[in-house]
Amino acid sequence: MKLKRKISLLIILFTCVCVHAQVSGVVLDDRGEPMIGANVYWAGTNKGVATNFNGEFTIMPVRGTNTLVASFVGCHNDTIVVLNREPLTIVLVEDVILDEVTITERKQGVLKSRTSAFDTQTIGTEELCRAACCNLSEAFETNASVDVAYSDAATGAKQIRLLGLSGTYVQLIQENTPAVRGLAQNFGLEYIPGPWMSSIQVSKGTSSVINGYEATSGQINVELLKPQTQNPLSVNLMFNSEVMAEANIMGGWELLKKEHDHAHGQETHHHHESLYTGLLAHYGGSYMAMDGNHDSFVDMPKIQNANIANRWFYKNGEYTFQAFVRGLYDRRRGGQLADSIANPYRINLNTWRVEGFLKNGYVFDEESGSSVALITAVSYHNLNNQYGLREWKADQLNAYLNAIYQGNWEGGGLIDNDHRLSAGASVNFDKYGETLSLQPSEFRLDRWEVTPGVFAEYSFKYADMLSLVAGVRADYSTRYGFFFTPRMNIRYTPFQWWTLRGSVGMGYRSPNAIADNSFILPSSRELHLANEIKQERAANAGISTTFYIPMGSRELQLSAEYYYTHFLNSLIVDLDQDPHAVHVYNQTDIAGAKSFAHCAQIEASMEVLRGWTWTAAFRWTDVKQTTKNGTTGNYELRTKALTNRFKGVISTSYQTPLKKWQFDVTAQFNGISRMPDGFTAYGDLLGGYGTPKPITWYPQLMAQVTKYFRTCSLYLGAENMTNFKQHMPIIDSFQPFGPDFDASMVCGPTTGWKVYVGFRYDLEKAED
Repeated sequence: MKLKRKISLLIILFTCVCVHAQVSGVVLDDRGEPMIGANVYWAGTNKGVATNFNGEFTIMPVRGTNTLVASFVGCHNDTIVVLNREPLTIVLVEDVILDEVTITERKQGVLKSRTSAFDTQTIGTEELCRAACCNLSEAFETNASVDVAYSDAATGAKQIRLLGLSGTYVQLIQENTPAVRGLAQNFGLEYIPGPWMSSIQVSKGTSSVINGYEATSGQINVELLKPQTQNPLSVNLMFNSEVMAEANIMGGWELLKKEHDHAHGQETHHHHESLYTGLLAHYGGSYMAMDGNHDSFVDMPKIQNANIANRWFYKNGEYTFQAFVRGLYDRRRGGQLADSIANPYRINLNTWRVEGFLKNGYVFDEESGSSVALITAVSYHNLNNQYGLREWKADQLNAYLNAIYQGNWEGGGLIDNDHRLSAGASVNFDKYGETLSLQPSEFRLDRWEVTPGVFAEYSFKYADMLSLVAGVRADYSTRYGFFFTPRMNIRYTPFQWWTLRGSVGMGYRSPNAIADNSFILPSSRELHLANEIKQERAANAGISTTFYIPMGSRELQLSAEYYYTHFLNSLIVDLDQDPHAVHVYNQTDIAGAKSFAHCAQIEASMEVLRGWTWTAAFRWTDVKQTTKNGTTGNYELRTKALTNRFKGVISTSYQTPLKKWQFDVTAQFNGISRMPDGFTAYGDLLGGYGTPKPITWYPQLMAQVTKYFRTCSLYLGAENMTNFKQHMPIIDSFQPFGPDFDASMVCGPTTGWKVYVGFRYDLEKAED
């Protein structure tokens, strides 16, 4: 036994570790479908958890009982005596069955934990399937918290915003490993196919220090399908009116399943050994060049994208191993239509990417839940892009390692209180080779950075009333030196119907002047970079409250929040100083310069009738930074250009009994954006410095109808049904090699009405 433990420890030191709780399993309904939000708790205690979007749960054992109870509204409770730590499968049966017709509760598409200290929303497959959701960039169309919009009118690149700040300040990770960062900021959102995702966790404000120091405005974590819960075969096909087609094929298979018994003293221990593998494959392509606004430029580039991933999952008692590898090729061709132009402006974008991670897990003590973790991930990203006469060639090698120890213990007293300590060390390595040719000027931005660090995080839970998470990191960057990241999140629930949350902390990032602002490349603007690019530093504080108001047999969830982000240093991209140039400089280079963001949001959601849900939300943002007034020559604190001041969302969904049909409608209301000095509200260059007109608000409407069958579904939908488009978003498009050409002044939709149709198929797992 000692020899086996030593071998396991050696494996942990060279691979990565995933922390697993002691008792795990899945809760299903009597049709074999996962039950989301089911309660699983130890009998006679208040120690419990809720199942996730796959119906899965993990729960630590407690002293004094081995009886586990599973419950769900409208179902009979199920009680299980836990004799070992093997995965459990719990089936809950409906209370009411009339004439062989079962009345079921509708699964929630968006869940917000009532007990977590973090302000986190979990978006599941039910919500993702309410729209086309071809990739991560389209996963937030029914969400008020996250904005996704085109960053320019020529390449099809999209940018994300959270709390009014661009996606560069959001830590976007994939299963707690680095994902969309660095060079991947350009099209990284589109590199994660929608059908691959099982859920998305959106955390606002400061997040856990365990995952690093980069989250400034929040963190978005994407969970992909797991082979141990996947169906043997899943297919998703989609085609839209822009002559774009996508195909996704996924599958997960069990390769090994064994039961083992071994003696330990006078006791006999029983454990389970299993091996799974899964495949995720995606291909997408658009085949027709369209110019709906007749500006000589194609509305969207022609795209060829191939994306394939393979995952392995192995578990043997307390030991767990995971391996994931993915390869991607993306090719985009856009620019001017060449039919009547002798020397057209071409946009040619080529990207190669390969990435992978390893995870291993070992739990040392079942009672305390003590465990050790080490996560490793590696990625290589290469791009070769051409924008007319401009060329951008770059590659990035990233390596990441995170070692974690976690221990849990219970406090004394009459009221249950739990404590957890997580501590460890991490290191992140980035190496860039980057060349930008702007003809005649050229920038070489080769660089590398190693950032080792240590962290500790303490979590405390007092009954169901109070949760506290306090953490600190100490990191050293070979480019920026030492820095510290303190963070704290707290939840207080004085009553079951009222929850308060607060957070405060720091966030840091190493800016990438070109990749973070690639939207300026399809233009004739000159680029002026600061001699030294400094580390960005910001403090974020927020408060939120949620009311759970009984409305008959149902519940109205009403929430309000406010977040403030204050930059100690930011990399300011000044579009106001000169309409023919972009000036990029550090906030600290300008005496008295400021940069901050206010964000407030209210939201209400409710299932008004069985199967019929409504959500309404409104968000207001005030993002300001110091830029230079091109007319007066003075630096002034001004509203950030091309940033919406507000967003409203009204979304409703109706699912018929037995889930035969589903109808989804979402309306968005966006505005107001300030154009940079020298431009009007419609993207026209004034020919000098002038006062731009504000962009008025604009509506967007999307809808989808889904027909469900036993193993498949058909869906038909439309986007931007209001057909609102920014008028002539490309400035001087007929003279792209002239001094006034600019495709970066985007403040609204650049394409109109779009219709799509799709098909989903799932081959269900065979019963054991």
